[in-house]
Amino acid sequence: MNKKKSILIVAGEPYGIFSEILFKTFKKYKFKKPLVVIGSYQLIKKQMNFLKYKIPFNRVNENLNFKDLNSKKINIINVDLNFSKPFQKISDGTNSYNRKSFELALKLMKSNDFVGLINGPISKKNFLKKKYLGITEYLAKKTNTKDFAMLIYNKNLAVSPITTHIPIKKVSNLISQNKIQNHINLIKKFYKKNFKKNPAIAITGLNPHCESNLNNNEENRIIIPAIKKINRSYSKVYGPFPADSLFMKNNIKKFDVVVGMYHDQVLTPIKSIYNFNAINITLGLPFIRVTPDHGPNDKMKGKNRSSPQSLISAIKFLENK
Repeated sequence: MNKKKSILIVAGEPYGIFSEILFKTFKKYKFKKPLVVIGSYQLIKKQMNFLKYKIPFNRVNENLNFKDLNSKKINIINVDLNFSKPFQKISDGTNSYNRKSFELALKLMKSNDFVGLINGPISKKNFLKKKYLGITEYLAKKTNTKDFAMLIYNKNLAVSPITTHIPIKKVSNLISQNKIQNHINLIKKFYKKNFKKNPAIAITGLNPHCESNLNNNEENRIIIPAIKKINRSYSKVYGPFPADSLFMKNNIKKFDVVVGMYHDQVLTPIKSIYNFNAINITLGLPFIRVTPDHGPNDKMKGKNRSSPQSLISAIKFLENK
């Protein structure tokens, strides 16, 4: 078996909903490539029994023999975890487990044996403890990546925020002409490499209606000059547009990507439009990293009511690499 035909998965928050959507994905979707899951073998098996699924496991070690992988089984590299119940309260008691899982994943990704990395959702509050804004920033730091971006991708429309998990009051100070230009370059390179396409990109303003009563507003001072500089070498970047009307059907059909100034400005509308049929891709890393577009969802764990659609979309995307 060709090593490049496998996908690596970090199971993520052990008491979240990821194991459930993993089981549902195995039942619903016929895999083209084997999945290698990093997580607690005993816990995931207990959760499978609790949720009444019957899926075969295939234990492998980190020194993978790819001939032994099976797309009809959960190929799992065990990371030890002490637990008392299949589902418990999400807390910082699993931080060591999460850290070991990601460290092993980063080690394996250096081997260039996988088409990409998928990670299950993580509790940012517990695991990252304010050291990083999110897993996007955590992975960028661990791989010494300076320029990176979050892309919430659907084949019909993707969105990308200039700033991610920060308070609204800090957004204005964290956007700049250089940051916008670097962001657009990452998106262009990604679409060119993966889709052989020059994307049409819309950029939102920061203020309501792209204006304010201040002469030195962010649109005039930062966003418009950045667009003009980009247009000198790339003409398919447009804006700034008011975010409150940009996502109307007749407007968004003109674009492949919408770049916003802050997280909820663009993630709220795309989740409203596509629900779970979108995936979170980190641009700029030395490998492709994808994550389902939802959190660990503490309130839904163990209820067997979560949708696997975003994970299926993530796997399909990597299977086409």
